[in-house]
Amino acid sequence: MEFHHKPVLFEETIESLAIRPEGSYIDGTMGGGGHSEAILKRLTTGRLLSIDQDPDAMKAAGERLAGYPQSIRVQGNFAQMGEIARAQGMDQVDGVLMDIGVSSYQLDTPERGFSYHHDAPLDMRMSQQGASAKDLVNTLSEAELADIIFRYGEDKSARRIAQGIVRAREQAPIETTAQLAEIVKESVPAAVRRAEGHPARKTFQALRIAVNGELDRLREGLEAGFELLKPGGRLAVITFHSLEDRIVKQQMQQWCQGCICPKDFPVCVCGRKPQGKLVYKKGLAPSPKEVEENPRARSARLRVIEKLPQE
Repeated sequence: MEFHHKPVLFEETIESLAIRPEGSYIDGTMGGGGHSEAILKRLTTGRLLSIDQDPDAMKAAGERLAGYPQSIRVQGNFAQMGEIARAQGMDQVDGVLMDIGVSSYQLDTPERGFSYHHDAPLDMRMSQQGASAKDLVNTLSEAELADIIFRYGEDKSARRIAQGIVRAREQAPIETTAQLAEIVKESVPAAVRRAEGHPARKTFQALRIAVNGELDRLREGLEAGFELLKPGGRLAVITFHSLEDRIVKQQMQQWCQGCICPKDFPVCVCGRKPQGKLVYKKGLAPSPKEVEENPRARSARLRVIEKLPQE
């Protein structure tokens, strides 16, 4: 299957980077190469470093971007962005893009095991390395599973689902997406099944986040990306659910915060200066037209911060 990913908020994201033809940029989530190609088309003497942990993305996007001499492609996680960039002689850059979460290709390729819509091996590894979702559901304790489903899936039925998983695996290992989806469906109350669509959605999200360490990698990637920016450089981040967006929003707010002295102090003694300023006061959401054309875009948010000069 061709590695296809339909970028969300595409034009808004590319424009928000304020690309300079001679500038240096990083696409921390290359995927199918859509964002990378759009950046490359705007470069003359500049350079673009594109990173992805998925071997399938590296192959497909590598073919797509091979004709651009400004393109550098490295397999890795965006959490390693700093060391990857410096290894390419890019100590400072003009812009960083991170499109967080699972790609359309990963969701739509059954054998990758990300979706409850297809019966396939229970995998969910973006890098295709390390522990899989199958390993987690068959080895973690009931309490650990419940914690993952509640924390990363924000599912009130987490304890019931964890109990259902443990009961099922006592009979036989849970090996496929269809098995897990059916266990979740049987574990939640009928009212939940009627009210919230497929009840496995939150469990699959939670396991995917746990398998790939997504929230920890996101925090590390944000820090690495912002640190690499030159003054005036921009970090643009697209998120797809509230857990990701909350992390991005709070981190950007911290970078924008100045003095933290108590309000009753007559003068500032902390000396803290804002490190950045928001390009958009609130995150941009997709237009109704985009959501209609691509329902997966409905929860997306774009947040952008510009790095300020430091005295």
